[in-house]
Amino acid sequence: MSTPKPFSVRFAAILFGALLGTTACSAKADPPGPVPAPAVDAPRAAASGKQTAVFSGGCFWGVQAVFQHVKGVISATSGYSGGTVKHPDYETVSSGRTGHAESVQVVFDPSKVTYGELLRVFFSVAHDPTELNRQGPDTGTQYRSMVFYNGDEQKRIAEAYIAQLDNAGVFPRKIATQVVRLEAFYPAEAYHQNYATLHPMEPYIMYNDAPKVEHLRREFPELYVEK
Repeated sequence: MSTPKPFSVRFAAILFGALLGTTACSAKADPPGPVPAPAVDAPRAAASGKQTAVFSGGCFWGVQAVFQHVKGVISATSGYSGGTVKHPDYETVSSGRTGHAESVQVVFDPSKVTYGELLRVFFSVAHDPTELNRQGPDTGTQYRSMVFYNGDEQKRIAEAYIAQLDNAGVFPRKIATQVVRLEAFYPAEAYHQNYATLHPMEPYIMYNDAPKVEHLRREFPELYVEK
């Protein structure tokens, strides 16, 4: 399979990770203790349905892979949010000029998983929330940590959870995650979708993304589902 030209920057990170020979850049904050469940959350729905959440936390390959293994998640799609240009593409987003962040749109069944439980996964294993514009070997505003809320309830839950974690000193540094209203989500190119699943032996996936899925399986067995 040929590699599209926009991957030049990310492949440089792949080579860097391979030279390190470590999983340290799996972009997990490694808090000293377990990350608690949110004190403020939406009640579990009585009937099946669909709700949408959007998260940004570094390379969307790994974030997508994590949420694809979460119970109650119907779909997870890699894409772009938070910028000023309509219908952006990977190359322009990677330049940092559009203001977009690599993001993942999560469609979930609120009768099986709550928004707060998704936030717990996001802050615990999907990325390091104490880093603003960097995750693992990837740097730039397109890799910033963000929760794009879809409605006042999501905003309330996300802000309360960040305050809860900061007040409890769960992480060694203050959480840098921004909570911003979702204006638009643009799906990424087809070759980005399910990338971690389709390319499990690539060094970048092995060093950065596979450990996140393993952290989910180990730390949240009640939420983990095999795909």
